[in-house]
Amino acid sequence: MWTVTRGSGETQSRCLEGSPATLSREPDGASWAPPARGSRPCFDSAGGGWRPNASCPPDLLNGQRGPTLSFGTAAYVTQDDNLIGTLTVRETIMYSARVRLPDKMPTEEKRALVEGTIVEMGLQDCADTVIGNWHLRGISGGEKRRVSIALEILMRPRLLFLDEPTSGLDSASAFFVTQTLRSLSRDGRTVIASIHQPSSEVFELFDRLFLLSGGKTVYFGQASEAYEFFAQAGFPCPSLRNPSDHFLRCINSDFDKVKATLKGSMKMRYERSDDPLEKITTAEAIRRLTEFYTRSQYYYAAREKVEEISRVKGTVLDAGGSQASFFMQAFTLTKRSFINMSRDFGYYWLRLVIYIVVTICIGTIYFNVGTKYSSILARGACASFVFGFVTFMSIGGFPSFVEDMKVFQRERLNGHYGVAAFVISNTLSAMPFLIMITFVSGTICYFMVRLHPGFIHYLFFVLCLYASVTVVESLMMAIASVVPNFLMGIIIGAGIQGIFMLVSGYFRLPHDIPKPFWRYPMTYISFHFWALQGQYQNDLHGITFDNQSPDLPKIPGDYVLENVFQIDVHRSKWVDLTVLFSMIIIYRILFFIMIKISEDVTPWIRGLIARRRLKKKKINSRRPVGSIDLVHRTPSLRGYVVEPGSSQ
Repeated sequence: MWTVTRGSGETQSRCLEGSPATLSREPDGASWAPPARGSRPCFDSAGGGWRPNASCPPDLLNGQRGPTLSFGTAAYVTQDDNLIGTLTVRETIMYSARVRLPDKMPTEEKRALVEGTIVEMGLQDCADTVIGNWHLRGISGGEKRRVSIALEILMRPRLLFLDEPTSGLDSASAFFVTQTLRSLSRDGRTVIASIHQPSSEVFELFDRLFLLSGGKTVYFGQASEAYEFFAQAGFPCPSLRNPSDHFLRCINSDFDKVKATLKGSMKMRYERSDDPLEKITTAEAIRRLTEFYTRSQYYYAAREKVEEISRVKGTVLDAGGSQASFFMQAFTLTKRSFINMSRDFGYYWLRLVIYIVVTICIGTIYFNVGTKYSSILARGACASFVFGFVTFMSIGGFPSFVEDMKVFQRERLNGHYGVAAFVISNTLSAMPFLIMITFVSGTICYFMVRLHPGFIHYLFFVLCLYASVTVVESLMMAIASVVPNFLMGIIIGAGIQGIFMLVSGYFRLPHDIPKPFWRYPMTYISFHFWALQGQYQNDLHGITFDNQSPDLPKIPGDYVLENVFQIDVHRSKWVDLTVLFSMIIIYRILFFIMIKISEDVTPWIRGLIARRRLKKKKINSRRPVGSIDLVHRTPSLRGYVVEPGSSQ
């Protein structure tokens, strides 16, 4: 295994961030080489690190030039374990296999491949244990990390990249995860991983070490020879100190602040140290190390090895990625999502309970509303509350949507399936639960309030409620695709729905709504407007109400629609329902578009921000800054402490 370690300073490329990283190459694996000189800025790993004035052709993979590393050839394991907590380990890997393996591959062979991956990652003991979430106790952190790795090695990629695979793990879990990665590298794969503060046992598992500081190469060679390299450079590792800690201490300028903080301590005053780092700054140590490296045998050995690999023409690795059909991807994702929703109590079951409780409250408040004169406004208020505040509660599922998006982004990053398959599966899997919630709660409300009698009127009411809730879910999914923070997403979703309710036609009658912007186009964009328009017609058309006095004639429902609620009676209520269902499709298409935009635009924006920050930091680094003694800058509290027995 190879390992790359970063010290201080910003970097020019995402692959250079983090702490130590490891690269291992076996004879049967893919031979990856840093780019040689050519036509664009490049990173010279063997020599001087990032060279903005140099240029190079595309990276070489098995000696072949290619603009990017294709799906299937390379796999990437993120630092966070974004997994579906309600699935077991075996189910998680099995569903991933069905999404990516060819349809013609027999089920027995897929199952054998899954079981082999489980054994290879040492997950036999927890194979039938759920991953775990907020209400389900699951596997440990180290086992989650191994599951994340298992999902990516399922397709047997030649290149495996990992972002700090031991981050957040205890020493034992970190050792077993790294030991597993070492076993993978011995099985004909190239493993590249950044590593966070490795212990001596973990560090000894790495084959090659790549040390970076501010984008400059400090060391590139065998991990076992790094100890000798630092000793030859004049920075030997003190006794009883972890070598990896010593390497980071030499190339990370943050330790200058640590030395300044400890400068006034009693321990530092009376203890003598032979550590050369105590006498010079880290910047000076980095300069000496980089200069020593460029003149050392390790530099020339690295360049010779890179050139040797670049000349070798290996087999052309075609794009792998998912080999399953679109139908198989959509079917598998729908089944997986349905199982997740059915097992997660907070996804729909809790919302079903809340919906039932709220609709029972509505039913008791408006119980048997009748056709009295006061019932006219009561029916309008009941419909407004149902299609305004009851549908508003659907934003409570946003945290679950965010978790789904995290899993999707991890799987999409490695090309497990397409965006269309995910959008379709999410829509189909949620449909049975939304139908159940709206029909159960809608039935309770309809018959307790005793709205317009007749099956068609009842069917329209629950269909309108289903369409409204589904529109809200589609809107929140579109927000979740661009706003990963659930608190911000709920605030944004609540704000949008609040604006829609303002122009629904109840709080302000349609003819009284200001025409610029609010009447046109906001009322037509608001699903509350169409839901209320349709429900008013569904409930009031065909019935008569008592007048204020028994001597006065009864009031027909059509008169109330036109003169009280200002409803266009010439437009059918089914048109309003059709508009609501068309909004579901529009918001789902918007969800698809937002994901595609996020995939293409967001990385460009992040890169632009990173380049600006790097440029600003370079400008600031050129300005002379005097050394600051943090101890002397810290104010003392002795003047404010009252001694016992002293007078004020």
